[in-house]
Amino acid sequence: MTPITEVEGRRVALSNLEKVLYPAVGFTKAELLHYYATAAEVLLPHLRDRPVSFLRYPDGPDGQVFFTKNVPPGTPDWVTTGEVPRSEGPARMVLVQDLASLMWAANLVAEFHTHQWLIQDPGEADRLVFDLDPGPPAGVVQCCEVALWLRERLAVDGVEVFVKTSGSKGLHLLAAVRGASSERVSEYAKGLAVEAERAMPRLVVHRMTRSLRPGKVFVDWSQNAARKTTATPYTVRAKVEPFVSAPVTWEEVGACRVAEQLVFRAGDIAPRVQDFGDLLAPLLEPGRAGVLPLP
Repeated sequence: MTPITEVEGRRVALSNLEKVLYPAVGFTKAELLHYYATAAEVLLPHLRDRPVSFLRYPDGPDGQVFFTKNVPPGTPDWVTTGEVPRSEGPARMVLVQDLASLMWAANLVAEFHTHQWLIQDPGEADRLVFDLDPGPPAGVVQCCEVALWLRERLAVDGVEVFVKTSGSKGLHLLAAVRGASSERVSEYAKGLAVEAERAMPRLVVHRMTRSLRPGKVFVDWSQNAARKTTATPYTVRAKVEPFVSAPVTWEEVGACRVAEQLVFRAGDIAPRVQDFGDLLAPLLEPGRAGVLPLP
């Protein structure tokens, strides 16, 4: 029997609660669902009105891992969906708009990935994103150095940027923007990645070419493309432990000397939210979005 629970008046089936998803630490599916229920207050605003792609790992990170972009079979009719443009023609994707939908989606065991635009206007980007991805032996400490440079450079253009861990090896920088297409934001982000490489040639690379990346930080600007997605703030990742893509302060970035200082697991998030609130809340404030300089 699959237990049915009621969430905000919706009946949600929650299955295999005792299944161990992360054997390295004994973290179960029930614990994953508990995490999402308690993180909902800060997570849901970053999901709202954004079509969601799911990176599913129902048997844990060591099992089969697969991407689901279209509405999954069996999606309840009360879960909001929306039509999104694609090069091969329009498709329907899930929108996680409320707690019941979040718990239904969490029961699929998935990372949440979202676009840099809202369902109301797929033609206009409302986010600028950089994914700082270190090539070993570089790590998050080197990403912090690059992040601080990018923060200063973006401030010159009047763009305020916020930072979170990727939940993997690197960092994600996010800024609210307005009045630009995804193409324009991509072009601007690429320009800054090139500038960063010129300023720090021993540390930064702006091209994806694998052979260029050992010991350097790849400043991935490509996730600004309309079709691309980035791990949503507060999502748990399909890694060896339940690492979370967690917002951090710029003070923490500046003080980081060893990687473990910027590693956060599901159990770390509630205390951080209690201490800091949602560090990415300013991204959601209507008046805070920056306007990119003209090309």
